[in-house]
This record gives sequence, structure tokens and C-alpha cells, in this order.
Amino acid sequence: MLQGANISLRPVRQEDLPLLAARANDLAFLTEFNFFSLQPPQRVEQQFQEDGLLSQTHGTLVVVTCERDQVLGEISYRQVRYGPGEASIAYNVGIVLVPEQRGKGYGVEAQELLADYLFSVYPIMRVEATTDSTNRAEQRALEKAGFTREGVLRLAQWRNGEWHDLVLYSKLRGE
Repeated sequence: MLQGANISLRPVRQEDLPLLAARANDLAFLTEFNFFSLQPPQRVEQQFQEDGLLSQTHGTLVVVTCERDQVLGEISYRQVRYGPGEASIAYNVGIVLVPEQRGKGYGVEAQELLADYLFSVYPIMRVEATTDSTNRAEQRALEKAGFTREGVLRLAQWRNGEWHDLVLYSKLRGE
């Protein structure tokens, strides 16, 4: 478990699966910025059985309150490469919180914790995140979490029937 001042990040447990499966297609939870397509209800269970939703190439952790272990959302990472060598690996992170818990600083803390974890476990130089160019709340959260805005990836993401610009952020080892 990764412990912060207000929240913790922990691996997904068997008892979390019904909640995660229900949220996989819940548009109120996913928001316009992170709904890409409907998911088969059994997908989360299948992935959990394969690797516990944690591996070197990808992972999902739940964001919970420190005092009650109340699930506030999910944070994930996936490996990206910028060349063929192992030294060219970075991790891209993403987060989604339940609507009533947004804007309270939990996303900032979760992204800081996950970046610190990835730097401590893997020999990487960079952790990055992308967000829709209109998602100002997530852009502010990333900046508060110590990520630096690098630029815009023009029309890089197909979502909700149209192409969207993404803003790229990164945090380098030691920052």
C-alpha cells in the first residue's frame, strides 16, 4: 500500500471487482474525458485473474481514504516506449475519481504517490500523463503534482465520435 497524508493507493482486491466492473460502463463516473467504449462486464474479473491488475507493463490501483478504506477512484499506469532499448521506457498514468470526490486534492496526491512509486521500483527517467486540452481541472492537478506541461498532441485521441487534442505532461526522476 502506498500511503499519503489523506489517501492511499492499494492493489485491487477480489471484493473491489464488482465495483470496478460496474464503473467500467458508468458514464457518471467516467466523465467525457475518459470514456472510450463500452466494456464487457467480465473484463475486469478476467484481467484480475490473469495478473491481479498489476504487472511491469500496466497496472491499476484503487485510491482509498486513509481512515476508512473508502474507494474514491482508480489510478493506472501503462508502459510506453521511446525506442527499442530498455532505457527508453516511461510510464503513462491516468486517474478517475468518483464525482463527489473531485476537486479535493485527492487526484494530486494520488498522482504524486504513483509517480514516486514508479520511480522507486523501475529504472525509468520519466512518468507522463496526457489529458484533454479542455480538461483544465486535470491540468491543474498534474501541475500541482509536480508534472511539467510539455506541449499539445494535436488530434491524438479518438473519443466520443471525434478527434481531440491532448496536453502532454511529464515528471522526471529527481523533480
